Amino acid sequence: MTDKQKLAFKQYAAEEIESLKAEIPRLKARLKPVAPDNAIGRISRMDNIVNQSVVEAQLSKSKVRLVRLKEALKRVDEDEDFGLCVECGDPIPIARLKAMPETELCVECAE
Repeated sequence: MTDKQKLAFKQYAAEEIESLKAEIPRLKARLKPVAPDNAIGRISRMDNIVNQSVVEAQLSKSKVRLVRLKEALKRVDEDEDFGLCVECGDPIPIARLKAMPETELCVECAE
């Protein structure tokens, strides 16, 4: 991976991290339960329960992605072979690294 590609990945990861740091508190705020005495109606309450499940899943994914991006950001500077497949040594496409920052395998070796 060239220095230019590393810099582009670092910028992308930093932007994603900042976005996730802003998103996580918003998701946590949406998880607050509706009080039972709140007269929103049975259907609305059921809809709220379903929505909370979706938000919980989204929050979990966001937290995992945040950790993976932070780890990848550390590896960019520490690991000379960052961006190279550990199996075959070929470069891992930058799009794959952006989608899966924790990956150490190219698409072919991952299959």
